[in-house]
Amino acid sequence: MDIYTEFENAKGKLLTLRKLKYDDLDDLFKCYSDKKAVEFFNGDNCHGDDFYYSTLERMKQGLDFWLFSFAERYFIRLSIVENVTDEVVGTIEAFPRFADDAITETVLLRIDLRSDYEQDKYLTDILQLVESFSISAFNVNKISTKGFYDSCIRAKTLIKNGYTKENNALIGQDGVKYYNYYTKKIG
Repeated sequence: MDIYTEFENAKGKLLTLRKLKYDDLDDLFKCYSDKKAVEFFNGDNCHGDDFYYSTLERMKQGLDFWLFSFAERYFIRLSIVENVTDEVVGTIEAFPRFADDAITETVLLRIDLRSDYEQDKYLTDILQLVESFSISAFNVNKISTKGFYDSCIRAKTLIKNGYTKENNALIGQDGVKYYNYYTKKIG
C-alpha cells in the first residue's frame, strides 16, 4: 500500500484516522492551543518546535507544513476524529525511521491529543489503528513512540498494549539524545 496515495480512513471503536484537510483548522487549534496537552506533544528532533500554537495564523502555518510534508512524502500526518461528534481532537504523525541508533527500522509515531482525550481508551484505539496499517504502509514491523514519564497515562497505556521501554536514546540529526521511547514488534 502506498499510504501517500491509497490511504483509506482507519476507523476504530472511538476514533477515526483520516487525511488532514484545511477544514480541520479550527478543531486543530483547540488541540494545539491546549496548554495541558503540550507536555505530551513530541517535539524531539523537530528543530525547536514545541507545537504550542497560540494563534490561528501559527496553527495554519503548522497545517501548511504538515500538508506539504505529506505531499513530499516526508511523513504522514493524519487527523484524529472523534466518531460520535466528528470533531478533530488531535493528529498522529508517522514515518519509517532508519538510523544509527537503537531506535531504528521502526515506524516513529507521534500522537498529539487534546488534553481531555489523553485517556487510556483513546490512546489504545489510536495504537490499534496505527498497528493495523503500519506494516503494509511502511514495510517495517515495529512501532516506536514517546511515553514521556513513567507515571503518566501515556506510558502506562503503552505498556498495557505490549510496548517496552527502550533503554537507549533516540539520537537526533544534531546528535541530541532523546529518551522515554517505547517500542512494540507488530505482525
